Amino acid sequence: MRLNRLVTAIITGAILMGSADVMAGDVPVSVISGASQMKMSSVEELRDDTRVFKINRNIQVLKVTFTNRYGFDVAGHLYLPANFSSDGKYKALVISGPFGAVKEQSSGLYAQELAARGYVTLAFDPSMTGESGGVRRDMASPDIFTEDYSAAVDFISNLKFVNPEEIGAVGICGLSGMAITAASNDVRIKAVVTSAMYDMSESISDHYKGAYYTDEQRNIVKKHLARMRDEEAKSGKLIRGAHELGVDADGNIQTFSTMFPDTLPDDADPIIRDFYGYYVGRAYHPRAMNSNTSAWDATAAYGFFNFKLMDNIKELSPRPLLLITGDKAHSKYFSDNVYRDAAEPKELIVVKGATHADLYDQMDKIPFDKIDRFFRDNLK
Repeated sequence: MRLNRLVTAIITGAILMGSADVMAGDVPVSVISGASQMKMSSVEELRDDTRVFKINRNIQVLKVTFTNRYGFDVAGHLYLPANFSSDGKYKALVISGPFGAVKEQSSGLYAQELAARGYVTLAFDPSMTGESGGVRRDMASPDIFTEDYSAAVDFISNLKFVNPEEIGAVGICGLSGMAITAASNDVRIKAVVTSAMYDMSESISDHYKGAYYTDEQRNIVKKHLARMRDEEAKSGKLIRGAHELGVDADGNIQTFSTMFPDTLPDDADPIIRDFYGYYVGRAYHPRAMNSNTSAWDATAAYGFFNFKLMDNIKELSPRPLLLITGDKAHSKYFSDNVYRDAAEPKELIVVKGATHADLYDQMDKIPFDKIDRFFRDNLK
């Protein structure tokens, strides 16, 4: 089943979306590379194009890498507006998410659409995921993922054709908390948009709507995480596990080694069906954990128990925040809570009829016009 999906993804990328050959009118890589003032970075042609959304051939995309403060090499796709000129000074956006996705999925779609509206955009894989570096694979960290946003700003602000005073951040799903947290400290980020927000520190350490873990269950989870650390220390190998751990009525840990079953039962939970339809269905990508190829490292939850995102959210002000959610999104309460806690200026948009995963790729649901207007009003 997974092999068939892999073959489908490759065929889709190679045939339906076309090859990644240099298009007539593209700016030479040497021009973009020469415009970069960041020493620990690289720019090259995007040769193996496996993006899973409809490609806009008017938008040039390049593969880039840049090193974050901790020494991880972060991989990204740099999108240039149509009629791009290296002599210009563009507004720029750094984009990542969802949690467990890759830049060839939702973040790339957002980057492409916003580049079509005149921004220089950068979609990137968080450290230790996708094509980004890290000896430990598929590990999650609220601190390192937050740092990745600032590293993305290091890269994009040091392109000579970008105005370093006009940079915004977009966080999708589980990377929304990191986008906000990064901007709370990194004043180079002038405005933030979140879409289908998830606060992963709350979701992982306190579970859905903060109503799951009792004190006894929390201790069971902590003991499980300690066992996983010990087993990985002894074996030196990655052990797969759920990033959000359940505890059943008998006190047993509920975990898994892949995100989804190969097929969903007829009575599958609507939330699972929403995720499955995107990751395993219309946006399958072999490097994305959420596309059923794997799960996170079994100790990924550790950092989210240790550190809370959103602790410094009021320090984002006076830089503005736009939160986008759907009225049918199970995650809506995360956006509601952040809107409640954030200082002005802030805005909440609730998209009628939109589920959580609709805001990943449904072009009739994602309010790109409002996102564009928000950044044009606030990046100046």
